[in-house]
Amino acid sequence: MSQRVTNISPTWCPGCGNFAILGAIKAALDQLQIKTHQAVFVYDVGCSGNMADFVFAYGFHALHGRGLPPAAGIKLANHNLKVFVIIGDGGCYGEGVGHLLSLARGNHDVTVLTHDNFLYSLTTGQKSPTTPKGQVTPSTPLGTTDEPFNPLATALTNSASFVARGFAGDIPHLTKLLVEATKHQGFSLIDVLQPCPTYNKSRPYSWYREHVEYLDKLGHDPANLEAAWKASYKTDKLPIGVFYQVPRTPWHENFALLKDKPLVEADIRQIDLTQVLDEFK
Repeated sequence: MSQRVTNISPTWCPGCGNFAILGAIKAALDQLQIKTHQAVFVYDVGCSGNMADFVFAYGFHALHGRGLPPAAGIKLANHNLKVFVIIGDGGCYGEGVGHLLSLARGNHDVTVLTHDNFLYSLTTGQKSPTTPKGQVTPSTPLGTTDEPFNPLATALTNSASFVARGFAGDIPHLTKLLVEATKHQGFSLIDVLQPCPTYNKSRPYSWYREHVEYLDKLGHDPANLEAAWKASYKTDKLPIGVFYQVPRTPWHENFALLKDKPLVEADIRQIDLTQVLDEFK
């Protein structure tokens, strides 16, 4: 087993779901036997982005909401790498929602772990796109008026080939989802229900444990798109597991140039740009 974490101690609040997500990442990398130099993590801004200091692997710290585009570029440059995006619900479903739709539609072969605590917790708990309607936050003192964003239904509608939801309070289950998502050839979204004990006290671990249900125990068929949509709209219970998985050609495999070897190994000295340059004369 190679080193998975750095010598820097995590700085999250006690009880933060990020600790469990980090544990699931470590366990999944071990199970997949991915070596340190074979993985790249792209970190967005937010509490989840602090993980950049703790994971011992290649990493890139992106701007807020812009974690997905660099991940797509990294995969294009070297499709032999396993590429992961660590991002919060605000960055992924708010500022970066357009990138989410583009990567899902294109089936870019990256794994997105959205730390979904229903708030912008790094900035003291303002409402995020997934905040339940009516919830009081520092930015909505009279209660949120917007309907919450549905990331799972949105991903399904935009042709995502792997859509799942996990819970930070069940590390073995979340690890299993991460292993499956990493093995999947194409775009993978895991929406992780993440308790925030500091700013979202209405949803402690006990609340989640009362409300989550396991799709595999319900006999859910991940190949059934209609069933996945139906499950994604449940509000009385929060289903976790693989909602939908279907084989689709990853984006980079649509290009003949990338079939034999990754772009990073191409010898640019063999590329004749004369014709292209002549167009600008």
